[in-house]
Amino acid sequence: MNEQIQHSEVEDKTIFGFWVYLMTDLIIFGVLFGTYAVLRGNTFGGPTGRELFDLKGALAETLILLTSSFTCGMMMLSVYENKKNRTMFWMALTFALGIAFLSLELSEFSRFVADGNSWQRSAFLSSFFTLVGTHGLHITIGLLWLAVAMVQVWTRGLTPFITSKLIRFSFFWHFLDVVWIFIFTVVYLLPHAI
Repeated sequence: MNEQIQHSEVEDKTIFGFWVYLMTDLIIFGVLFGTYAVLRGNTFGGPTGRELFDLKGALAETLILLTSSFTCGMMMLSVYENKKNRTMFWMALTFALGIAFLSLELSEFSRFVADGNSWQRSAFLSSFFTLVGTHGLHITIGLLWLAVAMVQVWTRGLTPFITSKLIRFSFFWHFLDVVWIFIFTVVYLLPHAI
């Protein structure tokens, strides 16, 4: 019984520490959003967001990421039901959707750079690439985390340690979805609405 209480206390501290980490990430994204808001009009004679951004492509990215949030939630339901194969299915689907999202984002970046609209062109583009690229970096880290977790679930099963890691991954993935909703709204929708 005493061992269970100690494990529970360690788990509570781990989850609390992870929430603290997510709040520091929130601060980072807050600063990047603020920077983007200040610099979005500084195009240095180059294209504006309205001229550059493909709203359909950004909407596709949004739908893919929101769907991955759903599959991540289904993964966690499977974890709580201790269903290893079902968990693996939802993990693989979440991973595939994350790859699809990242591919679209990288495709957009490479198209901008090929057209001469890299981060070096203007302060606006510099802030855009930094904000969206930081989110993409977090998605990449999430995908690596998920890949390692998939191997662990496959080889070891749904142990309490792995379940704890999946809970934290779920927090992280949903956090990235919320951040993307703000990116979609501020970066992609606002230039078309104004």
